[in-house]
Amino acid sequence: MKMKTLNSYLSETVINMKPSGIRKFFDLAANMEGVISLGVGEPDFVTPWNVREACILSLEQGFTSYTANAGLYELREKISEYLFKRFDLQYDPAEEIIVTVGASQAIDIAFRSIINSGDEVLIIEPCFVSYAPLVTLAGGKPVSVSTFGEEEFKVNPEILEKYITSKTKAIMICTPNNPTGTVLSKKELEAVAQIAKRYDLLVVADEIYAELCYEDEYVSMPSIEGMKERTILISGFSKGFAMTGWRLGYIAADRVFARAMLKVHQYSIMCAPTMAQYAALEALENDEDVLYMRKSYQRRRNYIVQSLNEAGLFCHMPGGAFYAFPSIKSTGLSSEEFAERLLLEEKVAVVPGNVFGQSGEGYIRCSYASSMEQLQEAMKRIKRFVQSL
Repeated sequence: MKMKTLNSYLSETVINMKPSGIRKFFDLAANMEGVISLGVGEPDFVTPWNVREACILSLEQGFTSYTANAGLYELREKISEYLFKRFDLQYDPAEEIIVTVGASQAIDIAFRSIINSGDEVLIIEPCFVSYAPLVTLAGGKPVSVSTFGEEEFKVNPEILEKYITSKTKAIMICTPNNPTGTVLSKKELEAVAQIAKRYDLLVVADEIYAELCYEDEYVSMPSIEGMKERTILISGFSKGFAMTGWRLGYIAADRVFARAMLKVHQYSIMCAPTMAQYAALEALENDEDVLYMRKSYQRRRNYIVQSLNEAGLFCHMPGGAFYAFPSIKSTGLSSEEFAERLLLEEKVAVVPGNVFGQSGEGYIRCSYASSMEQLQEAMKRIKRFVQSL
């Protein structure tokens, strides 16, 4: 029998899935000289030396075998201690914590463990680009719930409640948020929690940016009364600890969920890289650099937000992460038009807001995880571009 076209062998779900909109602008920028990128969502700091040295030492000592599927017990213990010390959370390191290959894999196995075919997951937008595709790949239906710049992209409980149906299984939140930098307060988290409890829903909480909270003390969703058993907590080392390339994250959840997720994890991944786990152990034991990096990001945040507003692009003050999300509606351009023209005319790469969901249209994401010198030059170019329109 003659072989069919290769495309006919592909999954329809994957065929219909759009590639990441962020990559389009990275690819354009990669082929241009003199580009200042405010698009990359990762720290500009190198992983601290003591963390790199711990990895090297583990290799020299021959620690190159698999670990337990859930990760090194010593690391899970240290994560448990860290969560208690920083956020007043209590998780059993033996049965309620799983070390994953980045927070992205953690989100993936969380959805695959709780979603049945046709289940709906409410996703607060604008949001990280992988949430909806991962829900779809797990057989579920992503349902977008918009937030608005006029409300600093805070969750509106009345709007959220309107999207709940008999098929709703969970709510997906991210605080501090990527791309808006918005941080939900205890009161705002309690409002989401009340809805989750009223309709018997789970919450998948992406808290990867928790270490990068600049104003008030950070509040974690599972610390809200009655929410520990309803929340699957996602976090990791990429952002706050400057360890993006190490690909190390973790899940903390009730043992019922953790056991289910461990099944998916052990069959798809086996375990996270051993040497990266030893590095993460050192990162938690000696984390002085985290405070230094946080203070540096805060100075840059203050500068970029002031500069964007002075350039005529209104921008609320983000409470966390390392992104500014200014409005470009005053220019009359769409998010993609603005980003493409800014790149071609002034060689500054930003991410159009619409790739983070429909409510991101009319905005752009600017990462301030760049040196102050680069940020200053980028702001000059953006101001010049806006004035030329």
